[in-house]
This record gives sequence, C-alpha cells and structure tokens, in this order.
Amino acid sequence: MRPFLAYDDHNDIYSQNPRTPLLLVHGHPFDRTMWHPQATAFARTRRVIAPDLRGYGTSPVTPGITPLSRFAADIEELLDALDVPACVLAGLSMGGQIVMECYDRLGPERVRGLVLADTFPDPETAEGRQDRNAMAYRLLREGMGGYADEVLEKMVAPDAHPDVKAHVHRMMAATDPKGAAAALRGRAERPDYRPLLTKVTVPALVVVGRDDTYTPVSDAEAMHALLPDAALRVIDRAAHLPNLERPEEFNEALAEFLARVDEAR
Repeated sequence: MRPFLAYDDHNDIYSQNPRTPLLLVHGHPFDRTMWHPQATAFARTRRVIAPDLRGYGTSPVTPGITPLSRFAADIEELLDALDVPACVLAGLSMGGQIVMECYDRLGPERVRGLVLADTFPDPETAEGRQDRNAMAYRLLREGMGGYADEVLEKMVAPDAHPDVKAHVHRMMAATDPKGAAAALRGRAERPDYRPLLTKVTVPALVVVGRDDTYTPVSDAEAMHALLPDAALRVIDRAAHLPNLERPEEFNEALAEFLARVDEAR
C-alpha cells in the first residue's frame, strides 16, 4: 500500500543494518527538512525515516481538525508500509506529543525508545484551547507570512546562524494554512500524557534548548521526572529548535541514546 505521507527513507536496507531504525517527527509549523542535520549524520549508520506530517510539507492537506491520534495513525501506517517492525521515535514540540501518542498506540514492542525534544505532556488549558483556535482562524484568514515573521525570534536564539533563521522562516511561511489550522485545532483537544509517561518501559531522552520560552527547561525537568528511565540534556545557546541551532550538541546526545537502545536489543 502506498503511504499517505510524503517521506524520506535513508539507508533503507534494514536487513543489512542491525541498528534500530530512527523515525523523526517534526513540529508545527515545519516539515521534514527540519531534521536535515540528524538525517545526514545518522543515515550513515542506520535507517532514518523523516515524514512530512499530514497537512505539512508535501503531504496531503486535510482541512478541519487533525487530532494527535490521526497523526499517530499516519505514522503507524507508514511504518507498516515500509515494513519497519520497531524503531526509535524522536519528536520535537508538537512532534514530541505525537511521539507520546504513538507510544500509547503502539507500545514498547514497536517503539524501542523515545526522544522528546522541546515538548511537554500536559493537556491544554481552557485559555490555551481558546488561543489555539483563535490562531487557527487567523492563519486561515491571513496566511502564514505574518505569523512566521512574528515568531521567528522565539523559535531560534538571537545568535542562531542566519542560514538557520532563513530555513526556519522558509518552512513556516511555506506551510499550508489549512494544514496548520487543522493541527492547531487538534492539538487544542490533546489528552494528558503525564500518566502515560510514568508507565513507559523503554529508555527516553529529554532534550531542551536552554533559551526555549515555548517549552522552558522547567517543563523538560518535570517531564524527565515522570519517566522511569530517562536522560535529560539541556543545550546552551539554543531556543525551541536545538537540533537546527546546535546540531553537534543535539546529535551527540542522540548518538549516545541510540547506542544505548541498540545495546538493549
């Protein structure tokens, strides 16, 4: 069956590669190119899959509302279509919440490790639900350009490389407003993942940029405390996208984590 999602599949000769595959889940409002530094580094030694989520990049857009459960179902269908029996799931921001939803859906037999970057497990507040729905309406009305201009300096630290800033802005501005709005509405209805995290039986890595104001270090510390078997890495001179802002530090933490998961196989 042809996968619904657009994706990159690096080093896909899985039978000749004993290392655990890595699937990378991007955040909002980005696309799979946000994982270029990780795909480039880790595809040398293992299978790396990077999809565009429904409504983002070159994947199909479904207007209305896209709950996190739908994103997780899309990822399960992609794993089935690519004949991937188990993998490490890494997600950033909204992508991290999708990873939590995937673990709830697929369990430890299929998800061998969790990487939760610049994300949080709490349910939406009443104020947050109102804000996300209002933003969805605004994006449909105005498009993505003004939003991209406004939030760029919160997405990345002030001293981020100009090429990184340009890449982040380009991803945001190119996102289809209908896909972004559908995701915002779905995310506004997300469940509380905190009870789930206390029952996770696989290793986890929590990563956060020290200057992240969307998901501050305190959120990462609280999430780390919930997980039975987790490491925490705080990356200096990075905001909400440490994988792009400080790829060497992010990749170092990810490499150590993946080596541990591989040893446990």
